[in-house]
Amino acid sequence: MGLISDEYVRLLGAWPSPFVLRTRIALNLKRVPYEYLEEEDTLNSESVLNYNPVHKQIPILIHGSKPIRESLNIVMYVDETWLSGPPILPSDPFDRAVARFWDVYIDEHCFTSINGVAVAKDEEERNAAIAKLEMCLALLEETFQECSKGRGFFGGDNIGFIDIGFGSMLGPLKVLEKFTGVKFIHPEMTPGLFHWADRFYAHEAVKPVIPDIEKLVQFARLKFNTSIFK
Repeated sequence: MGLISDEYVRLLGAWPSPFVLRTRIALNLKRVPYEYLEEEDTLNSESVLNYNPVHKQIPILIHGSKPIRESLNIVMYVDETWLSGPPILPSDPFDRAVARFWDVYIDEHCFTSINGVAVAKDEEERNAAIAKLEMCLALLEETFQECSKGRGFFGGDNIGFIDIGFGSMLGPLKVLEKFTGVKFIHPEMTPGLFHWADRFYAHEAVKPVIPDIEKLVQFARLKFNTSIFK
């Protein structure tokens, strides 16, 4: 390829990853041209091991020769580095802190609950994980009402930090809905999130990079060797 420009942007990722999806949405929002490099075997990828030797995980954003790791960290970097497109994080320090808090909550509680349902060993364990996930979504429904202030997204009139953090989990949630028969985002129980999800999927920065749900279903069957996916 020759010499790498300081402005050349590459993204190491894998299509099923919600964390990679976050990065792609952020880059699209900011209208940043980038090369996407699919890593089929991240555990043995020379590029992943080279650019992220500590965690050995994707996504990895490479800006020129500088690697940036961890999805939320990458989204913040994209927001601060490129002024094109709408801001992702709020300008007010308190609102920024609130947005960061909820995205960490989404990772530590919502995503782990989604995984908990998928890997549950029996019905009792699965029901407990489902209950925890429903509690997380109830809290996010309240958060949406507070943060959106009656507008279309957590970020107001456009997609923001919380939208990207939670929106990346919609695919895994839809996969769970197919296998469990439980509607996690319900028009009556979580009406704000229900309509928000439609707007999120339709957004021009999101639509081109959202994984196909049926393809995710097949991926889940292969990844999780439990009765729920059989």
